[in-house]
Amino acid sequence: MTAVPRGVERRTSIKRRWNNRRLWQCVRRPLAIGALWALLPLAAGGQNELPDFGDAASATFSRADEREIGALIMRQIRAQLPVVNDPEIESYIQNLGYALVSSISQGTTDFHFFVIADTTINAFALPGGYIGIHSGLITNTDSESELASVMAHEIAHVTQRHIARGIAAAEGTQYATLLAVIAGILIGTQNSQAGQAAIAGASAAGAQSQLNFTRTNEKEADRVGIAMLAKAGYDPRAMPTFFEKLDTASRYYSRPPEFLSTHPVTTSRIADSRGRAEQYPYKQYADSITFGLTRAKLRVLTTNNPARLLASYDAELKEEGTGDRSPALYGRALVLTRLGKTERASKELRKLIAAHPERVRFRVALAKQQLVSGDTEQALATYRNAYGLFPDSKQVVRAYVDALLRNDEGDRALVILDDYSRLYAKDAALYRLEAEAFRLNGKVMSSRMALAEYYYRTGELNGAIHQLQLASNEPGGGFYQNSKLDARLKELKAERDFLMRR
Repeated sequence: MTAVPRGVERRTSIKRRWNNRRLWQCVRRPLAIGALWALLPLAAGGQNELPDFGDAASATFSRADEREIGALIMRQIRAQLPVVNDPEIESYIQNLGYALVSSISQGTTDFHFFVIADTTINAFALPGGYIGIHSGLITNTDSESELASVMAHEIAHVTQRHIARGIAAAEGTQYATLLAVIAGILIGTQNSQAGQAAIAGASAAGAQSQLNFTRTNEKEADRVGIAMLAKAGYDPRAMPTFFEKLDTASRYYSRPPEFLSTHPVTTSRIADSRGRAEQYPYKQYADSITFGLTRAKLRVLTTNNPARLLASYDAELKEEGTGDRSPALYGRALVLTRLGKTERASKELRKLIAAHPERVRFRVALAKQQLVSGDTEQALATYRNAYGLFPDSKQVVRAYVDALLRNDEGDRALVILDDYSRLYAKDAALYRLEAEAFRLNGKVMSSRMALAEYYYRTGELNGAIHQLQLASNEPGGGFYQNSKLDARLKELKAERDFLMRR
């Protein structure tokens, strides 16, 4: 009898309750993520509290169901979209997200925040608390509160269970109408006029009802998000301010911000959010230094013209200012490294380390600059010093282990990875490094098993299964390792069989 992985039986029940094969397939496609909100009906209610819904949504689509489907979509996103795999950026966006989530008392949803390397201004929420942020949103917001306002809005979509409630209400809707609305929203992200035409081609009543539901969702997410901002210590007025900027951009540019394709901003919505925000006392809100540093790094990582960016930083740093200039200095040092101007970059980074010895990112950036300039010995010394000061830093561990492996020091790399994994879960990048460390040490079975976990976490289910099959043919595994391998292989095969049947 084929082993069934944990959660598959529940997924099967989701499928029966959903009772719409094509719609299920749409959820499995990352391109349909933004369109999900066109399917989400709900009833407006409440003021600033977060109600605990014991309605049809809970009966049809439980929180466990949401987590499983969200994880499935997330694996496909990692396989098909440029998810930023930088621990410095990951840490910032997760800390900001958790600060917002911790301000609300309701729910047990686990949240997962990630950044996609895309210069468009957009964000989206998935079932199970997965929140995606485009890099363009971070680099184009003028304050941390503006960024937090968009994230709070997306978090509210999850806490208010808009997807679950939408599925519960959509059970009686003809799937042809739903798919037409999905197609319209998807087309609209590329061409708004074509998207509107596609929606108009659907059943008029059905399509209009879904769009009305979307407007209601957006207003509820605004209401809950503004309260969340205020409780977390961010400026609630940042939400209407950012909406106004998006609205202005939509008037003056031929292609409006992507965020407007799935989050339509109207005059009444701006006015409503402004009215709610004005209920809170006015005060000044300062951006965290990590916001500026993260934005600077993303600008360097995503720019198509590093020389122009360098000129921009040079001009900014020539201006008189009283604020903390380390984000601009950091951005300039990074872009100098990217342009191969390593000596100048090194001087900038050493000054930053001297001024801010507690900031690990400056030490990691210096070590990477030393590697680029060919000074491997000095880079390893810099990493060794940083690791001694910050042994729990994922940023240091990843970069240091990678440098050790490039220097064929697999033994040392495994020790560091083992120490880290005793306290923290390994992510895809650490599994990839672990696989290489095992390979350098001649432990082929362990290497393939680690590589399988890397493939699985990046959405390559078939690749993960293939690596486990190859590992099973390797000699030398003990009883425990072989048993672990067999169980994992059965689990992944059962998941693949389940997906192929859908």
